[in-house]
Amino acid sequence: MSQLLGLLLVQNGETVGVDTLIEELWGENVPRSSLTTLQTYIYHARKIFAALPDGQAVLVTRPAGYVIQVPGEAIDAVVFERLVQQARRLLDDGRPEAALKRLDEALRLWRGPVLVGMMLGSVLNAHITYINELRFAATELRIEASQRLGRHQEIIPQLRLLVAENPLNERLHAQLITSLHKCGRRAEALQAYRSLWRTLDMELGVEPAPELQLLQHEMLSRASPVPGPR
Repeated sequence: MSQLLGLLLVQNGETVGVDTLIEELWGENVPRSSLTTLQTYIYHARKIFAALPDGQAVLVTRPAGYVIQVPGEAIDAVVFERLVQQARRLLDDGRPEAALKRLDEALRLWRGPVLVGMMLGSVLNAHITYINELRFAATELRIEASQRLGRHQEIIPQLRLLVAENPLNERLHAQLITSLHKCGRRAEALQAYRSLWRTLDMELGVEPAPELQLLQHEMLSRASPVPGPR
């Protein structure tokens, strides 16, 4: 039941075909009673929705399948995506403080792993990958907004953790190196660059991106700090 509701909710407002539902629920081990069982699940789902306030959720039968209609503001994932999109536009418009507020609001919606404890098929797995990538993008945007506001010191601990968890992500390394450099911690910034260089060389046989090499050259030249790669 929870898997069915999850599948319908992640495609809120869109018809989900009966074949898709059956494949998601049972994979390659489809029982002969799959259609009857699916209809039973739908019946119980309607009873759940009937107990909700009017207009909060509607489950509609369509010729090709079923569609759930829930107001977007009632689904955390929809609100999260909307806030991240707003924050990205605000950053593009040169308004990092307003962007930071949107991103903090979005990230507060994150309460733990997505769809935890649920049997997952290919569609739900793809959705989890998408929403996790969106959360990661929101985290990177928040760091960028903080850097534009000059809040380098406060984000260094988080950047160190993110770099440890994502050792091949050059953008995170660039953000860490930039913030260390902006705080006057040039030796640590150069050490972070050398660590990235070794990791990329051992894992991929490549050097850091040109933007990072330029940043290292700038630090070695002892010139005044310049903004890091965006």
